Amino acid sequence: MNKKEIFEDPEQLCNAAADYIINLSNKCIIKKGRFTIALSGGNTPLKLYALLAKAENAKKLDWKNIFIFWGDERCVPFSDRNNNSHMAMLTLLNNVPVPAENIFPIPVNFKPETAAASYEATLLTFFKEKIPTFDLILLGLGDNGHTASLFPFTDILHENKKLVKEVYLEEVKMFRISFTLPLINNAANILFLVTGKEKSGIIKIVFSAIKNPEKYPAQFIQGKTTWYLDNAAASQLKIKK
Repeated sequence: MNKKEIFEDPEQLCNAAADYIINLSNKCIIKKGRFTIALSGGNTPLKLYALLAKAENAKKLDWKNIFIFWGDERCVPFSDRNNNSHMAMLTLLNNVPVPAENIFPIPVNFKPETAAASYEATLLTFFKEKIPTFDLILLGLGDNGHTASLFPFTDILHENKKLVKEVYLEEVKMFRISFTLPLINNAANILFLVTGKEKSGIIKIVFSAIKNPEKYPAQFIQGKTTWYLDNAAASQLKIKK
């Protein structure tokens, strides 16, 4: 099920996303005592994280019962600004009362294959499920249609046994570690955050009737998926009035 909501600008979108997370987390904690979320990298999520760290929002979240993971990571040192968990720590997690034991960054101090296997083991131990069910996975969208580190025409798109896998990206000469499709698509909720005019072309393609997920991997994402777009990103969509 794909649902999309369109907002005036990135600020309005991030405010709505913050409300979404606050409301969903509180519902999950009331229902089952905890809320599990996988964060994403990128500029738009960083704006969201800074917003959630503001006192008026942070106090609405039951941090001791929130458990934080990452959907993908670049194989760069934790201190590198390109490290997703490092940036989330700086903008959000260092500024709110979340217990350190509730935070599960993807390790980057091993070989990529070992790091991926280690993170999968962490997920299986925590969730105690064959395929963990996250309450929420946040995703972004690259200009080429990738999401998490599921890039066009990469082997990871066909992985159906591993939950977490390393992937080498020749164009940037870098390994990344990513959730695989079986894990992402098993989430209770998936929220895409996409802003900017430069994303309007790929948004049009992803939402078109013609599907080519090998080339545009975001089309592989299924389940209860909500897209938050700003007007610029949605500018090439035909919106029914």
